[in-house]
Amino acid sequence: MEQKHSGIGIASFVISIVAGILIFILLGIAGSLEASTPGGIDENSTEAVMIGLAIIGLLFLNVLSVGLGIGGLLQKERKKIFAILGTVFSSFFILGVIGLMVLGAMVQ
Repeated sequence: MEQKHSGIGIASFVISIVAGILIFILLGIAGSLEASTPGGIDENSTEAVMIGLAIIGLLFLNVLSVGLGIGGLLQKERKKIFAILGTVFSSFFILGVIGLMVLGAMVQ
């Protein structure tokens, strides 16, 4: 009997890809605002706060994706490829954004 893909593994994969793309777009918007504003963007501006909150929200979504991926890995008699990919991609995005935040804090 052929194994089916894990449903929560597929959910983990899809969430990780969508959240990762949105994080990349938001970081690009933040970078362009920083570059186009004389003296840099005001950290207390509405735009900066909204971008920051959106990135944090997407990080929490990636944490959810890691949890779903782990759940998919623990399912018996299911294919695990999407669970593995979702877990790896989500972890990559989480560590990447945290690394960028640390790097940004060190530069200032």
